[in-house]
Amino acid sequence: MNAVLLPILPPLIAALAVLVLRRGGAALVLAGATLSLAGSLWLLTGVVDGQAETLLLPGLPDMPLRLVAGPMTALLSAAVATVATFVLIYAVGYMKRETGQARFYAMMSLFLAAMQALVLAGDWVLLLAAWELIGLCSYLLIGFWFQRPEAANAASRAFLYTRSADLGLYVAIFILIGSVGTSEIAVSLETGDSASTAAGLLLLLAAMGKSAQVPLQDWLMRAMAGPTPVSALLHSATLVAAGAILLIRSAPLLTPEALLAVGLVGGVTTVAAGVIALAERDLKRMLAASTASQYGLMLIAVGAGVPMAALLHLLAHAAIKSTLFLAAGDFQHAREGTGFDQLKGVGRARPWAFAGFALAALALAGIPPLSGFFSKDAVIAAALSGQGAAWLVPFALAGTLLTGAYMARALRLLWQGSGETRAVAGTGWMRAGIWGLAIPAAVLGLAFGPLETMLDLPAPETAGVVAIVLGLVAALAGLALGWLVPVQRLLGPAHPWAESGLVVAGGLTAWVGRPAMAVARGCDRLEDHFYAAALGVGHAALTIARGGQRLEQRLYLAVLGVGRANLVVGRWVRGGDERGIDGLIFALVAGVRALGGRARTLQSGMIHHSLAISAVATAALFVVTLFSASLSF
Repeated sequence: MNAVLLPILPPLIAALAVLVLRRGGAALVLAGATLSLAGSLWLLTGVVDGQAETLLLPGLPDMPLRLVAGPMTALLSAAVATVATFVLIYAVGYMKRETGQARFYAMMSLFLAAMQALVLAGDWVLLLAAWELIGLCSYLLIGFWFQRPEAANAASRAFLYTRSADLGLYVAIFILIGSVGTSEIAVSLETGDSASTAAGLLLLLAAMGKSAQVPLQDWLMRAMAGPTPVSALLHSATLVAAGAILLIRSAPLLTPEALLAVGLVGGVTTVAAGVIALAERDLKRMLAASTASQYGLMLIAVGAGVPMAALLHLLAHAAIKSTLFLAAGDFQHAREGTGFDQLKGVGRARPWAFAGFALAALALAGIPPLSGFFSKDAVIAAALSGQGAAWLVPFALAGTLLTGAYMARALRLLWQGSGETRAVAGTGWMRAGIWGLAIPAAVLGLAFGPLETMLDLPAPETAGVVAIVLGLVAALAGLALGWLVPVQRLLGPAHPWAESGLVVAGGLTAWVGRPAMAVARGCDRLEDHFYAAALGVGHAALTIARGGQRLEQRLYLAVLGVGRANLVVGRWVRGGDERGIDGLIFALVAGVRALGGRARTLQSGMIHHSLAISAVATAALFVVTLFSASLSF
């Protein structure tokens, strides 16, 4: 078996096994994820020297499907598998008392397989198929508790927003394949014609939908209606990461115009989503807004022309954010909610979960020597060295400051207050999942140097010390502000607006969501009319058919009556024929035969008899003649 299949097949087989067997879901899926992790690490060791592993599969004519494991894609595969494995370990405890576990585990495993296929895809057709599959899985997982209206609404909103933006990926792929004549990603990125700018901007649109960039960030916070393991996986290394991964892999294609747009979108998002996160009153929604903000920082690095910095922050963020979400799920079980009012002081009662949360929070804020410090240093250095440094750097520093502020606010609220809580089932599994990711969140930065050497991607040319100082000052200032200053004072008059999600004129809900739903309802009503019309035609046809059936029955009965009458007449004719005409003929024949018999007796052969008969006959004839003559007179 080709090694490039090792990260994909185990979770795919596990998902199918769970759907068929409907039992043992946790064990099967954990086995699939563990094997996927082992396969991805094996794959990574095989390509560490820069030699890519390629597998060709049947596809379109002259466009085979490709799985390609190079240093970058193999590293991403290992990151996806690592996060998924520990999230699934955590899920065993989190989902202990939930129903529908077979459906949950099957979708999580299929999600992992689809994400592995996406990061390893070497052609646009396969990437698009995997992109669509992770969208489907996210819809089903966000709406896992579909009986709850908020979960069903969140799933529909996520589907609507991301699918609308996905049109950009479709059109970009058509442009690229049409320009180079092949679906191979590596070849299409080398095109340098005017199509590059258009394709780059369309790829940005697709990434904005998946990575929840302004103005498409709203769906991500509403997606918190799903189970916490789903949120942890979506926000860290799978669905939301797909947009940033798309731009990182497509970086050689991006023209200066496209890079400017990418940096601008990322800069606006990191500040706007950071402000929204600071004003949030729900822990999971705050972490969701934080996710959009952190991916904004990654887009800043891509826009600065340094995708390596974006990749490092993506890896660090995957471990950090999954840890934060898993700890939030532990707090949620302890207090039966994620509102800050419900969670006050929960950290005192759940010290192991709080320690993991605090470690990841400080890493996300950029405190050394944790991984977020190194990755944010790389992002700020990229902004300083980029062509748009005058506006990229303020965005990056503002995003860093806001990160520190909202994480300090969360830490203060979780620690201060009563430590009373209830027992949580499955704590051992949940603690293992949290700390399995908290440790990489702390130490992953130490591996960034070797990773830069292995990947051989451009790094920031200058401003290393300046970036460190600016990033550390911004992080510490944010932590101090978030801990010491109430959010109402910190945001001032903008606080109510931030609490509403910085909605302008109703936002996309008013401009896109409601019109789209209105169109959907109109289509639904139109479909109902068509259905009613078709049903009416069907009823009419059935009525005609029933009338025809009744007529046919009457004709059948009439024909049956005529037939029976004919049988009666036939029997009567047959009887008359047998007893009338045949009897008469038979009687005549019998009479003739009797007469003949009597006549035969007259023929005795004696002459005197014959003479006597002749005399009698002559006398009789004479008498008749006389009698006739007398009558004539």
